[in-house]
Amino acid sequence: MTTTYKEGTSVSAALAERGGELPVLGYLPQDVDLFSAETIRHVCRPAFVVQSGGSLKLAYCDASSLSSASDNAIPVVGYVPPCNPSALGDPEFRKAHGINHAYYTGSMANGIASVDIVKAMGRNGMLGFFGAAGLSAQDVEKAIGELEGISAPYGFNLIHSPNESQLESEIVDLYIRRGIHLIEAAAFLRLTLPLIRYRVAGIHRDDDGNIVTPNNIIAKVSRVELATRFFSPPPEKLLAKLLESGDITQEQAQLASKIPVAQDLTAEADSGGHTDNRPAIALLPTMIALRDKLQKQFGYTQKLRVGLAGGISTPESAAAAFAMGAAYIVTGSVNQACVESGSSDIVRKMLAETQQADIIMAPAADMFEMGVEVQVLKRGTMFSMRGTKLYSLYKTYESLDEIPDAERTKLEKTLFLAPLETIWEQTRDFFTKRDPRQIERAEEDPKHKMALVFRWYLGQASRWANAGVPERKMDYQIWCGPSMGAFNEWVKGTFLEAPENRNVATVAKNILYGAAVITRLNSLRIQGFPLKAEDSNLQPLRLEELEEFLD
Repeated sequence: MTTTYKEGTSVSAALAERGGELPVLGYLPQDVDLFSAETIRHVCRPAFVVQSGGSLKLAYCDASSLSSASDNAIPVVGYVPPCNPSALGDPEFRKAHGINHAYYTGSMANGIASVDIVKAMGRNGMLGFFGAAGLSAQDVEKAIGELEGISAPYGFNLIHSPNESQLESEIVDLYIRRGIHLIEAAAFLRLTLPLIRYRVAGIHRDDDGNIVTPNNIIAKVSRVELATRFFSPPPEKLLAKLLESGDITQEQAQLASKIPVAQDLTAEADSGGHTDNRPAIALLPTMIALRDKLQKQFGYTQKLRVGLAGGISTPESAAAAFAMGAAYIVTGSVNQACVESGSSDIVRKMLAETQQADIIMAPAADMFEMGVEVQVLKRGTMFSMRGTKLYSLYKTYESLDEIPDAERTKLEKTLFLAPLETIWEQTRDFFTKRDPRQIERAEEDPKHKMALVFRWYLGQASRWANAGVPERKMDYQIWCGPSMGAFNEWVKGTFLEAPENRNVATVAKNILYGAAVITRLNSLRIQGFPLKAEDSNLQPLRLEELEEFLD
């Protein structure tokens, strides 16, 4: 059945929108099949806008059918190119990492970005990073064992650990020893020796003289000065230390001076967890401009790439990222709400009810003494308020003994649910195994002892959330950005509204597919064709339904 492109949209309406004539691009045969507005959603098929019977209609047709003959033919006044979701982003990024889609799931800490997420992404032609931050080297190695042998690319997280530099070094040792060749470097305040050691390990030239770097880094940053360091060659002083320690040879040091620390850099906008709350619409162009400057300055043989994370959870946000030039996109908060995440069902339910304004900043456990904050869920918890109180006490007093009795009693009854001496004993036991130097320092410095005790609460809060400990719900630390609210608004009234129906592949493919549809709609918009608000109303589809539109 022949239907108009938009109900009530006539040629005269289109002319009014354009303020002029509709140029004829060519002609199609009279017997060409005409379709409804749904044509635009078959994103892999080119479509022509034709003028027929005084109305605008869409036609599927091979471009070879277009001719200049006007006799007994239908005039073509617009063209919508195909936009396969797998074509979005930078093809070199997809090729470099062996994936079909320029999309990866970020490494949410404490295993929230789980082995199951990584496997699901790999099965669907995308990239997943395991959330190693906050875990012991033993737990990380266990995850490596579970992923070893899967026939899909994946990566692991390396988080900057200024208070536990030994752990950062141990994790790098583990990655090199177990052959983990891709990491997402997150929360770095500076380049560290372990990070550079990972990057240059095994660097060599191939038979054709090309520099080969077995280990690759995707750096997640939000500041230009740090992005500059990642896009520059490794610092000479760090290479000198590696040379002195025997970790690299003189030849490898020379080769390392010709490569960037990170080929790929993720501009991290307003996200969950560690964030500077930067607006994506300003951050991404800034990082792209920096990329172009440093590419020219250093003359790398392989081009630098910039992706975007933070705020991406809907087709609109993904389409905007790609339109601005993102080589790839990264999601985080929405994955924590999926069934494969390492979080708990109670947290998934809380996230499914989150609105855009239900977030707040709170002290970070790993950088507590530095005053660094993370973005967390506010609705349904008191974690932010209680964490902020702990930081205020830390700044005010020099030791636990200086805290007034009334204040101390309140802490023990509401936050710690135990005497502070008991918490210290648990903290001592933890660091005796993880990093004994922390205990030695605490015995000499009462303020550091106080920091470790307070960090006990901050660290446990995320674990209580992951485990779904019911009596600690008010203390849950749930890393979350405003994109969670946007996602919930998008899926409201659909099968993805229920948290038990959310899985990472369905979410990812709907975001990418929707971005492709919006890109096609925008091609019509810039040609001056009238569109209605409902044209962009892209409700999520089940995977089998998506396949029908990807033929």
